[in-house]
Amino acid sequence: MESTPLASIETSFARLGVVLSPNQSPLEVEGVLNPASARTRDGKLLLYPRVVAQGNTSRIGLVEVHETPEALTFERCGFVLEPEAPYELRTRAGGYGCEDPRVTFVPALDLYLMAYTAYGPEGPRIAVATSADAYHWERLGLVQFAPGLPNGDDKDGVFFPEPVLSPSGVLSIAMYHRPMLHISAVDGNAAVPIILDMPAHERECTRIGYIPFEPVQRDRRNLLNVEESTIVLEPGPLWGRLKTGGGTPPVRIDEGWFSLYHAVDASWSGERWVMKYRAGVIVHEYERPDIVRYRSPEPVFSPETPDELRGVVNNVVFPTAIDVVPGSPLRTYDVYYGMADARIGRVRCGVGASTPANVEESAA
Repeated sequence: MESTPLASIETSFARLGVVLSPNQSPLEVEGVLNPASARTRDGKLLLYPRVVAQGNTSRIGLVEVHETPEALTFERCGFVLEPEAPYELRTRAGGYGCEDPRVTFVPALDLYLMAYTAYGPEGPRIAVATSADAYHWERLGLVQFAPGLPNGDDKDGVFFPEPVLSPSGVLSIAMYHRPMLHISAVDGNAAVPIILDMPAHERECTRIGYIPFEPVQRDRRNLLNVEESTIVLEPGPLWGRLKTGGGTPPVRIDEGWFSLYHAVDASWSGERWVMKYRAGVIVHEYERPDIVRYRSPEPVFSPETPDELRGVVNNVVFPTAIDVVPGSPLRTYDVYYGMADARIGRVRCGVGASTPANVEESAA
């Protein structure tokens, strides 16, 4: 497979507005944000927003998207996951529940896979649920990491849609994840200068975890067993210096696996550190996604509108869902994203031509 680094890949982004905001329900009073998406087997688009009640209690909703040539409408249809499992419940202040889902259909398993953050008694952990029809979901449990791998607070679980090779050559189901630093969970603001003084690989990095495919074919519960994990996206030297994390599920393009990720910077206001969440692009090699062919040298999408600049958490665009636009030109996607941790927006993303690094270098 082609593994030559890419010097550039053209992308365009056009905002299409807010698609979901909190209604009058007490279950939504603290935000509707960070959705997953899926197409059903008959082509209907579904969204799975994180719905936050008072006290930061999170549920995963179900929204049917009705598509016409003129517009999209979004119909709330209840919840697919509410806090029930012990690893989703806790009594301490600070919130609990089912957060920030991502959904991927994996044809090799003929299943929809959902990775989500279960916020329970031990803190945030990645949990997995499966579905045959994208409507009804069955919990498998918490992801378990083999000895020697990062094992603790973790977020941003996102499955790849096809089996790939791990760094050791094992055919595997791959999953983004982001192990967290304990210091940032205790006091995020005070931790900023400490984290920025760390080497990039010791900050919060996007990793790919690998779940051997053959055991999963025998028993779906083996989807919880990560045997390898490797860093693929360190915080950058020019932007996203504080941390990076998985965003949308990868989609296959000619150049490899294409995904939008989020990255966080902090600037000093004179009184405190102010966070900004922006989005970048990453392209992985098909067979070996630990090989990164391209990452954005600068953000491709940043908070600019009032709904992105002000909310529950200010200055946030957080891409979590990607959908191929029916009837559109190739490499055209609708990306659904969290706006300031309060609402959901939609942006049209076009992926254009790429330039291999060696071509640019030889032209120079």
